[in-house]
Amino acid sequence: MSRTVCLSIVAACLLAVALPAFAQEPPRALVSIYQIAPGKHLEFLKWLAARDEASQAAGLPAGQLYAHQDGASWDYVVISPVTTPEQDKRIDEISRKRGLKTGIALSLEVRQFFANHTDTFAVGPTTAAEVVARATK
Repeated sequence: MSRTVCLSIVAACLLAVALPAFAQEPPRALVSIYQIAPGKHLEFLKWLAARDEASQAAGLPAGQLYAHQDGASWDYVVISPVTTPEQDKRIDEISRKRGLKTGIALSLEVRQFFANHTDTFAVGPTTAAEVVARATK
């Protein structure tokens, strides 16, 4: 094999490996911060666990739960992947089969647990170096 052909093959292999990494957008996440109504903590956690089980049955990971220990006023932070409409439909199907509420009934049900909450779409997990690399392309 000639040197040119070998270099062409190596270059093609490197591009095949590198291009998806350059073209790939970082993952998106939904960050939910909850301040739970007094006396509703255990009920909320049971409600959330049932929702996580439905998501897992649909092939998605459970949200990552962080429980407050000391400091700010929030009780729980949950970081979940952003879902597609198809994944949402699958989760709803599984939830209904399990007797869980969906749609507006779900929206109203969950609010009984909150004293306050926020939902924020974010990029991550990532690193500062990765964000700098994307910002300076």
